[in-house]
Amino acid sequence: MTDNIPLQPVRQKKRMDSKRRSGCCECLRCCGRRDPRPRTVWLGHPEKRDQRYPRNVINNQKYNFFTFLPGVLFNQFKYFFNLYFLLLACSQFVVEMRLGALYTYWVPLGFVLAVTVIREATEEIRCYMRDKEVNSQIYSKLTARGTVKVKSSNIQVGDLIIVEKNQRVPADMIFLRTSEKNGSCFLRTDQLDGETDWKLRLPVTCTQRLPTASDLLQIRSYVYAEEPNIDIHNFVGTFTREDSDPPVNESLSIENTLWASTVIASGTVVGVVLYTGRELRSVMNASNPRSKIGLFDLEVNCLTKILFGALVVVSLVMVALQHFAGRWYLQIIRFLLLFSNIIPISLRVNLDMGKIVYSWVIRRDSKIPGTVVRSSTIPEQLGRISYLLTDKTGTLTQNEMVFKRLHLGTVAYGLDSMDEVQSHIFSIYTQQSQDPPALKGVTLATKVRKTMSSRVHEAVKAIALCHNVTPVYESNGVTDQAEAERHYEDSCRVYQASSPDEVALVQWTESVGLTLVGRDQSSMQLRTPGGQILNFTILQIFPFTYESKRMGIIVRDESTGEITFYMKGADVVMAGIVQYNDWLEEECGNMAREGLRVLVVAKKSLTEEQYQDFEARYVQAKLSVHDRSLKVATVIESLEMEMELLCLTGVEDQLQTDVRPTLETLRNAGIKVWMLTGDKLETATCTAKNAHLVTRTQDIHIFRLVTNRGEAHLELNAFRRKHDCALVISGDSLEVCLKYYEYEFMELACQCPAVVCCRCAPTQKAQIVRLLQERTGKLTCAVGDGGNDVSMIQEADCGVGVEGKEGKQASLAADFSITQFKHLGRLLMVHGRNSYKRSAALSQFVIHRSLCISTMQAVFSSVFYFASVPLYQGFLIIGYSTIYTMFPVFSLVLDKDVKSEVAMLYPELYKDLLKGRPLSYKTFLIWVLISIYQGSIIMYGALLLFESEFVHIVAISFTSLILTELLMVALTIQTWHWLMIVAELLSLSCYIASLVFLHEFIDVYFIATLSFLWKVTVITLVSCLPLYVLKYLRRRFSPPSYSKLTS
Repeated sequence: MTDNIPLQPVRQKKRMDSKRRSGCCECLRCCGRRDPRPRTVWLGHPEKRDQRYPRNVINNQKYNFFTFLPGVLFNQFKYFFNLYFLLLACSQFVVEMRLGALYTYWVPLGFVLAVTVIREATEEIRCYMRDKEVNSQIYSKLTARGTVKVKSSNIQVGDLIIVEKNQRVPADMIFLRTSEKNGSCFLRTDQLDGETDWKLRLPVTCTQRLPTASDLLQIRSYVYAEEPNIDIHNFVGTFTREDSDPPVNESLSIENTLWASTVIASGTVVGVVLYTGRELRSVMNASNPRSKIGLFDLEVNCLTKILFGALVVVSLVMVALQHFAGRWYLQIIRFLLLFSNIIPISLRVNLDMGKIVYSWVIRRDSKIPGTVVRSSTIPEQLGRISYLLTDKTGTLTQNEMVFKRLHLGTVAYGLDSMDEVQSHIFSIYTQQSQDPPALKGVTLATKVRKTMSSRVHEAVKAIALCHNVTPVYESNGVTDQAEAERHYEDSCRVYQASSPDEVALVQWTESVGLTLVGRDQSSMQLRTPGGQILNFTILQIFPFTYESKRMGIIVRDESTGEITFYMKGADVVMAGIVQYNDWLEEECGNMAREGLRVLVVAKKSLTEEQYQDFEARYVQAKLSVHDRSLKVATVIESLEMEMELLCLTGVEDQLQTDVRPTLETLRNAGIKVWMLTGDKLETATCTAKNAHLVTRTQDIHIFRLVTNRGEAHLELNAFRRKHDCALVISGDSLEVCLKYYEYEFMELACQCPAVVCCRCAPTQKAQIVRLLQERTGKLTCAVGDGGNDVSMIQEADCGVGVEGKEGKQASLAADFSITQFKHLGRLLMVHGRNSYKRSAALSQFVIHRSLCISTMQAVFSSVFYFASVPLYQGFLIIGYSTIYTMFPVFSLVLDKDVKSEVAMLYPELYKDLLKGRPLSYKTFLIWVLISIYQGSIIMYGALLLFESEFVHIVAISFTSLILTELLMVALTIQTWHWLMIVAELLSLSCYIASLVFLHEFIDVYFIATLSFLWKVTVITLVSCLPLYVLKYLRRRFSPPSYSKLTS
């Protein structure tokens, strides 16, 4: 069997992360080719620098003023298609090669380049304006002259910057001071790492103790910091104050940092700037914007190479039939120029204008309001997406937690029965207030079977106490802050925490009557339904960590002196900590299947002696130098035994509107969805189930945490045995797998119906996109809403940004910007499908139009002894591909095979496009054969039917050609639009009207005769009627899949 086939380790590639490239390598180029190195930064003295630092500017532009024109022209002429026409136009300066007027070659080429330059310039100007807005944000800087205003772009390393609440941090800084009384501040990092949890940050102790912020400039101190790198989760540095006795040295870690692109969530802070510009952590984690070229454009480029091959072959055949007589090499070049219409220059113009129309249609769609097309070069990509990679927080979810379920084992309370919980809490506190104080202790001490009210009360009290939430009071215009804090004013209170889950739990306890009204580092206050304040002393806090998956707190009730150890955590760890029960596992599974984030809450009563013994051992463990974390964990675990299980809580991160039907639509369309998030494994798994990213019938394989090659080998073999199974993997395990078994892992992951990658760094998200592109060759689409998604969005073939609570950074960097995730369905199913099918039809028709006239030229030359003489001169050749046929051919961008409602209702129609059938070698060959047939019929017909003068051949053949093209457009159209009819009539009118001025090429008197009319009619009917018959027969006996839906 294949279960234990030895996995072949991949050869290590010297592949640097694109982020490392864009950050460090650029730094080497611009800073005198020096390696980035550690730095010493003096507080408030940017002039005391030991090396050059980059300017603090954000730059998302592809070009600058000097590189714009060369860059745009290079990007145009690096493609064979455009280079060919440039050489063709240049050849007309050589007299021996000239076939007609110079304008017949240079005007079309100039028009193509002008359209491209204008489009690129518009996008660059927009990008410049967005960057200017960010770089012009004003901040306060502390100087010897006091506080001065400074632009973000003028901030330097060593500056002391003041950042207000809800303001973006402008550069990577060390946290020196805060206005908060508790001496700390909360930070929103969702733009940086995708995590919605607020992070607690601590100022440098020495600087926080200073009387005022201006004293920072009076002390002689500096920060020694590591060299710039991409690690957003770690930092190593020291703070030194030299003018104190003895000198103060403090170690600095990630807790003392304020990275750029984060937002201050509480208080006003002062920081010293460490890194700026391209050395920012957020910039080093973002890849350089690249010019995206659509797969459709590459396919068209490939077809033009085939046409060029045909052009060379036809030219050689013509000269060979002349037996290479005379200056045959000049004849070859003349034939190459004569048949140059085989490759249509109007193809690029038509496709580029088509893209502009598609972009306009997307913006005007009332069903997806607010959608913006930022890159108008790749709308066809939307019609061929095979892999969708989406962020979780703010993209699939609203980032709003709602408390949904309280389960006590024998009874569960949902949203509809929360009033019962409220009445239980109320009855407990009214009963306690009526009981004489002497009886309270007896009641609590007796081990009688607990009533339901007391069980509910214990559970609610545990939830109200076991957390890291701090209530903060703000003035509301009526009550000032100090008064609100003194009276615990409900209308002025907001909760701050490092996790939205915790806020949801505390808000729920408030809704049922037990309110958290005050907290500092050593105490907590709860308010009962009767308005009584309960005081608790916080003895110890054991914070939540990713490894422990639980948090604990030891509190003393001031009124009774009771010491209680409360704990809450994930069911996988809590199951071994609580006393034996028969319902925990089953109920956790039930709640998780509903997409709820489940926490198990437990408690343990401690005597004074037990606590004193624990505290002594705990303090001793914290003082040890070797294996400190292990010793501390061992001491805590001595308490975590035989705890009393109180309840389960279920919290839901509400999904965005219509996420489930949208994901189902995408799945039915043949698109595989991968969720890449910086959030925790449990949260990501819950959301995947809740959003039906993983269907109810599918198993989930949670990839074990692996740290080396051997573990990765075993875990991959275990995963290989699973079938039709969704994969959940953490960023650390993913990194190990990609290091040793990249090919095998990607092969297995691509077979999964869904993949969830949690704890993903921004660089990893982009790496996964890149690997999918390399390994599968399929098109990828990345969707995100935060700054941490920018790399992924820019790396994907098609990047979509969602404008949400996490700001506009992702939407500004994306190719397409939407306001809600549900709009993605219509963007792909309707606009993506239409753009691709229309461009495929348009490109093939333009090629057909050019091949027709080239076939006629070949027939003409072969009849007249292989002479390199043009059939049509000057204006006829330009008019043919412009005013005579341009409007009807271009009107194909309005065509559609099915209504948008049908395309949304049957996403399976999208699946057909993934095979690339609308534009393939088969369809190309069919159009080539049609062109050869029609061109031959028209030319031979004109030669057979003309009577006396050569000019009659031109009149008959050119008129038949124009009519044939107009009829072929009508044959190709599937759904008529009034503009298509106008285009057909306008082109015909232009041709008839222009005949008056074409006496140089066409006999005006001849075209007014009946002889001319019947000859043109016969030739046109012979060239078009068989195709109409074939179309009817095909529709009758082999109809396309969509025809049944439209009938």
